[in-house]
Amino acid sequence: MACSLEKSGMFNPVKARVWIQKNKKGLDAPMICRHCLVPPCATACPVEEGKPIQRDKETGIVRFSIKNCIGCYECVGACPFGAMRIDPHTGQVFKCDLCDGDPECAKWCPTGAIQFVDTKAIGTVSSVDKG
Repeated sequence: MACSLEKSGMFNPVKARVWIQKNKKGLDAPMICRHCLVPPCATACPVEEGKPIQRDKETGIVRFSIKNCIGCYECVGACPFGAMRIDPHTGQVFKCDLCDGDPECAKWCPTGAIQFVDTKAIGTVSSVDKG
């Protein structure tokens, strides 16, 4: 809810960049952007100049900008983690941008279940990042 408030100005779970996928078997899974080294969402985007999805080389944050988006949703289908979402009210794509390195979800999580950890500091890389 902190995410949706920060990014959309309202408490609305469909506008959150991080959410829980409910499973009938009770195995709920967090759906989050992994900020891949080579983002499949960016690779799938057909926009040639001024791609709307780019990875910041300094911070590692994969950012999405609606500015040059053509609304094809190829990025949504390409993400292996289901992290790209479509706003049901506007039809625009959005994703987590880690609040530029200070994620609201981690700051406001009452149980500490959500934490912001620098993966470089602990030496881990996701399997998608390995190429």
